Amino acid sequence: MFASINSMGLLGLNAYPVYVEIEASRGLESLDIVGLADVAVKESRERIRSAFRSSQVPFPKQRIMINLAPADVKKSGSVHDLAIAVAILTAQGIVSDKQIEKACFIGEVSLGGEIRSVNGVLPMTLTAKANGMTDIYVPSQNAFEASVVEGINVYGVDSLAELILHFAGKADIPPMKKYVAKATDYFSELDFADVKGQQTAKKALEIAACGGHNVLMVGSPGSGKSMLAKRMPSILPQMTFDESIETTNIHSISGILNPDTPLVTKRPFRSPHHTISPAGLSGGGSVPKPGEISLAHNGLLFLDELAEFSRQTLEILRQPLEDQKVTISRVSGSITYPCSIMLIAAMNPCPCGYYGHPTKKCICTPKQVSGYLSKISGPVLDRFDIHLEVAPVEYDSLSSKIKEESSEAIRERVQRAREIQNERYKGTAVTCNARITSDILHEVCVMTDDANEMLRGVFDKLGLSARAYDRILKVARTIADMDSSDVIDKKHIAQAVRYRSLDRKYWN
Repeated sequence: MFASINSMGLLGLNAYPVYVEIEASRGLESLDIVGLADVAVKESRERIRSAFRSSQVPFPKQRIMINLAPADVKKSGSVHDLAIAVAILTAQGIVSDKQIEKACFIGEVSLGGEIRSVNGVLPMTLTAKANGMTDIYVPSQNAFEASVVEGINVYGVDSLAELILHFAGKADIPPMKKYVAKATDYFSELDFADVKGQQTAKKALEIAACGGHNVLMVGSPGSGKSMLAKRMPSILPQMTFDESIETTNIHSISGILNPDTPLVTKRPFRSPHHTISPAGLSGGGSVPKPGEISLAHNGLLFLDELAEFSRQTLEILRQPLEDQKVTISRVSGSITYPCSIMLIAAMNPCPCGYYGHPTKKCICTPKQVSGYLSKISGPVLDRFDIHLEVAPVEYDSLSSKIKEESSEAIRERVQRAREIQNERYKGTAVTCNARITSDILHEVCVMTDDANEMLRGVFDKLGLSARAYDRILKVARTIADMDSSDVIDKKHIAQAVRYRSLDRKYWN
């Protein structure tokens, strides 16, 4: 007896079809699994035997050979348990081939016959649909997540016994209703209205949110750097559906997806501690998993106390910030995860934190200050579009009864500017001004003659790098969008240049 059951495998973010082929014949009772299966897959033999006994289904007394095709791709994890169990049921005649011809099976089988949840169901469901599957059977805990995908029937399975009754026509499993995303609430937690003063910093962060630009904030302790950064999610623009799917895929394979909201509709905000390892930031492991930089994809990564991160960890950021992807190479192969992020970093100007403070005296020696700042290398510093000095808040601002502008009001302006960019870059891979590619930079960043002359003078006087030139131009494009201007004017260049002067003050 031969049968083939459809399943799905996962390699990084890429799901691929796996065909569970079974051949049952006379001979000594045995169950062998081949097809480059790892230990977790081979252990499914014992889990499935026990599940059959617990479900009061006789296990066939035959020689059973199971092949996981394609046989040259390594299979890992417990995701194929359910497909292997269904293959055995098919070999026994309990399930017919016609019932499962266009069906796919994903899930872990427990000793008691329950079907347990697995990671990565969303990318596997998308691939199943793309491969012509009309039905997919997943653990009931994952059914809500899979229901995001249109055009495929999702069945949530609680146990092996329930699945047998379903195919026998005795107790149907109803297909899961399609998920409909609710409106995202951006203003229920932290709000910019809580931040007193800091108008310059707020304006710079608004520009950053409009164009997706990276920001470095330098200031003394208590000036409000962390407070400002933690309120950034409340003014970020809405995610497109494609961005939501990309981000949800990453969260799904990482096992951090909220079961109550199977589709990520709010831009991620990740804030790792400065003791994080390089692998924790970029991703890694024997089976490479996404790191913090990928978990923040299409959202914001906040690095507080930037100078306290290890030099090796910070240098890892250089290539991903340019390429918007991180590649993890292992002996078994390479896996690439996307990481199109907005990076916000905050740091003190010296170990004591008061170098350059208007009233408090710094107790650090010049060598200590220089050593502290030198932890941030020139190439890393150059990848920040906006350099922002956050000054101490004055007493009059803190004690003022005047209500500050809310995140909702700021976000309306941000959304308008981002919609201008969405229209401009429609049909391209560019998502915002910070992602403008070099081949279209001068096409979309059209300057007036005065603006061009000003930028020429700044470039020669400050000795800017080519990267700094590009980033000034991109920030100026965003400022022009906020003014609803098609061309970049002199005032837009002047404002963008002011956000690139901080490195001259502290890093000479």
